[in-house]
Amino acid sequence: MTIKKFFSFKENKYFWVNIIAMIVVAGILLIGVLKGLDIYTRHGEGIVVPDAKDMTVEQAKMLFSHRGLLCVVADSGYVKNKPAGCVLDHNPAAGQKVKEGRIIYLTINTLDVPLRSVPDVADNSSVRQAQARVMASGFKLTENEFVSGEKDWVYGVKYRGRQLLTGEKVPLGATLTLMVGDGTEVKDTLDEEGDSLGGTENDAETAPAKDDSWF
Repeated sequence: MTIKKFFSFKENKYFWVNIIAMIVVAGILLIGVLKGLDIYTRHGEGIVVPDAKDMTVEQAKMLFSHRGLLCVVADSGYVKNKPAGCVLDHNPAAGQKVKEGRIIYLTINTLDVPLRSVPDVADNSSVRQAQARVMASGFKLTENEFVSGEKDWVYGVKYRGRQLLTGEKVPLGATLTLMVGDGTEVKDTLDEEGDSLGGTENDAETAPAKDDSWF
């Protein structure tokens, strides 16, 4: 049989029928495999992640479990205006589509208020400088406590009635009190110097005149 007759459908139709049948079977198998993979991986299906921000961890767990999702606490942050333990954020974020059983990673507001060092403003800052540095560090200020010293000069910082040491840490957002000089020490010093000078002049005026009659 020549090659031309071998590939001729009329001369060798059984061969071509078998080839076509094999192609059809292979195509059916390929389609079946792809459909099976889609079903196994739930292709095209997804659960929209709900928004759990500002919820407690227990509330977030209930919310996610009702959607067929899991959640774990993965990180923490600190936002002073929000309650401790509430959810600050989660990943994947709200609105994203995920598969059933996906783990959602939560970031919660820390249960313990972090401590921070109070800026060193004692004996090196004016009131305005100290106020700016303390408030920029995340603390609050109450009315100044005036002490003897140079006017508007900061001599220390108090927390809950106790003077803090240099570098001491207190809870972030705590209310502090600046110990500010009222100017009395400087005034007293000037008064003493004035009294000293005045006393010398008075002594000179009241001293008896020298008697030169013996010359």
